[in-house]
Amino acid sequence: MTGAETVKNCVEQLLKYSVDKLSLDKNDVIYVRNSLLDLLGLDSPSAEVSSYGEFQNDIIDPILSYAIENDLTNENEKILFETKLLGYCTPMPSAVISKFANTYSNASSKDATDWLFGISKDNNYIRLVDINKNIKWAHNGKFGKIEVTINLSKPEKDPKQIALAKMQKKSGYPACMLCIDNVGYKGNLNHPARQTLRTVPITLGGEPWSLQFSPYQYYDQHVIAFSNVHRPMDVNDACLKRLVDFTEIFPHYFIGSNAALPIVGGSILSHDHYQGGNKVLPMFLAPIRSSYIAKDGDKSVRVSIVDWYNTVVRVESEDKSALLKHASNILSGWKKYSDPDSNILASTNGEPHNAITPIARLESGKTYVLDMILRNNRTDEQHPYGIYHPTEDMHNIKKEGIGIIEVMGTFILPGRLKKELGDISSILSGNAPYEPKSLHSEENPLVKHADMIDMLVNKFGVSNTKESADKILTDHVNETCEKILECTAVFKNTDKGAIGLDKFMQTVGYVKA
Repeated sequence: MTGAETVKNCVEQLLKYSVDKLSLDKNDVIYVRNSLLDLLGLDSPSAEVSSYGEFQNDIIDPILSYAIENDLTNENEKILFETKLLGYCTPMPSAVISKFANTYSNASSKDATDWLFGISKDNNYIRLVDINKNIKWAHNGKFGKIEVTINLSKPEKDPKQIALAKMQKKSGYPACMLCIDNVGYKGNLNHPARQTLRTVPITLGGEPWSLQFSPYQYYDQHVIAFSNVHRPMDVNDACLKRLVDFTEIFPHYFIGSNAALPIVGGSILSHDHYQGGNKVLPMFLAPIRSSYIAKDGDKSVRVSIVDWYNTVVRVESEDKSALLKHASNILSGWKKYSDPDSNILASTNGEPHNAITPIARLESGKTYVLDMILRNNRTDEQHPYGIYHPTEDMHNIKKEGIGIIEVMGTFILPGRLKKELGDISSILSGNAPYEPKSLHSEENPLVKHADMIDMLVNKFGVSNTKESADKILTDHVNETCEKILECTAVFKNTDKGAIGLDKFMQTVGYVKA
């Protein structure tokens, strides 16, 4: 049992922590203290403290235990309670916006984003306690480094939680996870609490947008820029300009947009948004495969094909308007481009299929770079999930759409793989029986991996050491990730693919240098 005096002391530690780590104004401490006492049903505080213990274990967890023991919350809703608690300790949105703006003006854009990132971690909006559980490794592939993460920071709900979530009434507010209305939202079992979320306003393309950090942090300082208006995503000329505008505001970040079509787009197509961060993603390090010259003689831009798994057209220039002009030309040209010889159709029955995933950077403070990944979401009878989507034999590893992060070489794989790969390792090392008939039964939790297990057993047997079995599986996952990237290439890395890509480049006004 956690006593009231212990929790009162935790509250004082939390207040001290909030002043030190969250930029809580000392003038607000009494107000926040009384708010926390009210939330916890306590009638008076304990003495102030001069130091504090470890944030999660020594402060937050005892408070949560007390809240559960005293029926202030329950195990299923304790994260909602924690977020409400820490929302009181986080400065008001206006104070955060003011501090960010002052830091940006008087120090630098990087100092400003570092500060916002810091409080987003320190108030558990970015839950490092969960993110640090993710399993990560790197693989040197044939076109460059591939990064792989088994994502454990979004644990699957147990059946009881799922049942409770289904009973929740849906209000339609906020309209989606990216709406500005999320700031301060109390949340429920279907929608995460956002009392700890803080955003800052930015202007992109003359429009009001906002900046926040992703709570899941798939790479260093994973940031999201989103429109203040709830509207569908659209990769058009205005989008390209907004991306380049962003790099001028935050030159230390890259920024990109998912394609705006299903299958090849992101998980939230209903809200216009971009993703970026302080990370050199694997694709950025890939060399140039071939260079092109504009037929109109414009030498202010450099157009090239990146030597990467999928089809990446790179446009570079020190002249912003020239860069946007050529990028617009490639975008509009690709949207309407068809080449049956390359199995590319721009549309069928009026439904568009061609799209682009654009990613912008500002190199050395002067060179604008736009990487434009050509995408196509067409399906056919042989490829019901998408002609340029991973084939079904790879869905046991990754079935979801391959969006902006993964096409650049950083894979986010489902958390279920931790246990499943562990169970398969036990089979390959002889610590669990290999029973093909049972394995292919729909009741077997490993049935989705049955064909892969058969193949690995036939190739490597079941007498491997645990270390060897783990390596066999890691190697297979790495190989699958490379194949997935190759699936997304609209022009394959073959002689025929090179001819098809060159044909497209000539169609939109470029010839090989």
